[in-house]
Amino acid sequence: MIRATSIIRRDAVEQDRIVDVITLDHGDRHRRRIMLNADGGTSFLLDLDRVDVLEDGDAIRLESGWLVEVRAAPEKLVEITTENPLDLLTLAWHIGNRHVPAEITREAIYIAYDHVLVDMLLGLSAKVEIVERPFRPVRGAYHHHEHGRDSDHHGYSHG
Repeated sequence: MIRATSIIRRDAVEQDRIVDVITLDHGDRHRRRIMLNADGGTSFLLDLDRVDVLEDGDAIRLESGWLVEVRAAPEKLVEITTENPLDLLTLAWHIGNRHVPAEITREAIYIAYDHVLVDMLLGLSAKVEIVERPFRPVRGAYHHHEHGRDSDHHGYSHG
């Protein structure tokens, strides 16, 4: 059985080492140890030291040195927008208060579809649209991994 024991972050992936691609949704990108089957048929055991998040564009290094690229699968998400940026910040606070994973962009917040949250957001005058796209939520403040040479010990990038 082929084993994979490390993740190569998107910025460090050598494209010519990629032999397959694996498409995973947000839930399936949080892993430590699991049998995986890549889209092109490569089967391997992901065996990390600890649970980690496989981000869109990262790669899983097989014991042979070859890489399997990670792609975020499209998912049913709620796109939340407002006319006023301050209103969007307020909605982000309400979402965060419910400990819901969220992807935050300049124009919108994205969360996994949940009809209860949709009703709450509509009640707060948000514009809500159901979309199908990859989900890339903000990582938790207490999650630590190296972001490269230009990161300080808090994981903040200075580049």
